Amino acid sequence: MTPPLPSFEDLRLVLAVGRRGSIGSAAEDLRISQPSASQRLARLEKLVGVRLFNRDSRGARPTTAGLELIAQAEHILGHLDVVYDMTRAADATSPRLVIGAAHGLASTVFPALDAQLEDIVIDQHVDQDARLIELAAEGSLDAAFVGVLDETALPRNAVIGSVGQDDLVLLLPAGLTVDGSISFEGAEVVVATYGEDLDALASEILARGATVRLGITPATALAMARRGNRLAVFPRSTVLGQLLPGERLIDASFRHRPTLSVVSSHELAPPIAAALGELRKTLGLRPIRRQTRPAPAAR
Repeated sequence: MTPPLPSFEDLRLVLAVGRRGSIGSAAEDLRISQPSASQRLARLEKLVGVRLFNRDSRGARPTTAGLELIAQAEHILGHLDVVYDMTRAADATSPRLVIGAAHGLASTVFPALDAQLEDIVIDQHVDQDARLIELAAEGSLDAAFVGVLDETALPRNAVIGSVGQDDLVLLLPAGLTVDGSISFEGAEVVVATYGEDLDALASEILARGATVRLGITPATALAMARRGNRLAVFPRSTVLGQLLPGERLIDASFRHRPTLSVVSSHELAPPIAAALGELRKTLGLRPIRRQTRPAPAAR
């Protein structure tokens, strides 16, 4: 059975005895009787299981265990002293939003949002699409930016909106000279995307005669491509501003086009909704002209 925790009064008593060196003086400071203070201290020692103070005619001197409890009491009571001040300060600070993004999107979505929502503190949460959708649907996140398909079954109370559609691009490493069209035949291609179409995209590249190496995120795949001096395929938004001298991006003609979506449990918070247009522009996404809609219910 777990022993009860020390009370606020217990900690104040330990601290007072330690400071004054006397149970009687500590009792005076706390405006309680000396017998009451002695009984409370004895009860606390029994609860802890060790002697906290050595008492004699000269007063009360802390044992090694007592010194530790005094230090802990100072720490705990010091935090309690500022609880209300910190609570009031939090109310006076900038508004706060809790926003999630899938692993492959975090490095581009969060910097773009941070630049637009300068007066708002963004608590950033990174996870897998499925978990982010759950958190957004239950209201633990104000919004989650994920890659999902239109037909994906989502929680009944989720609201999903499309931010925009991405284009796939081919990264040409520095020093690679290309005349005419790119041939995938016999090439080794690093592939990464977001959403649920990675396998479909990999299959399409395999059908063109290439060997595919998968990256868990676009940032990982970019590093793999550079290390091996390989071709790589990414959504355009995930590599914006990250090219090294000599590297080039060219359009890749693939059927797959990932869609960046935003999920919440209600209509989007106004600051997030207002930021979507600029976010789409910053990431170079194509607008999708359809209304935000409740997500299809999971079966």
